[in-house]
Amino acid sequence: MKQPIKHVASATMTATALSLLLAGPVLADTRTAVQPTMLAASEAMNATEDAVTDTWITSKVKSTFLADNELSGIDISVETNKGVVTLSGVVASDAERDLAVAKAKEIKGVTAVAAEALKTAD
Repeated sequence: MKQPIKHVASATMTATALSLLLAGPVLADTRTAVQPTMLAASEAMNATEDAVTDTWITSKVKSTFLADNELSGIDISVETNKGVVTLSGVVASDAERDLAVAKAKEIKGVTAVAAEALKTAD
């Protein structure tokens, strides 16, 4: 029992149109229910991005030091408390000490840098 292609195509198009008409209200309800949830999640992510933790700051400062060829990052200890970064250890020169302080100040969330314990070998 062969059916002409036109008949099959017509039946398929009719079934598709009916399913879209019936699914329309269901899809609309789902989207409106999801929208407030997505908005709340977006707001929470923005708040989280703004809140930078001391652990994150310490990690970022240390990794910045290690990635910089002009700093002996292994010799510099980094601690952070409420956004204040404390540097300690021994560096080769005053210029390297100043560079470490400047690089630490560039990190998001750093409110101050204490480098009294960062000594120079000179």
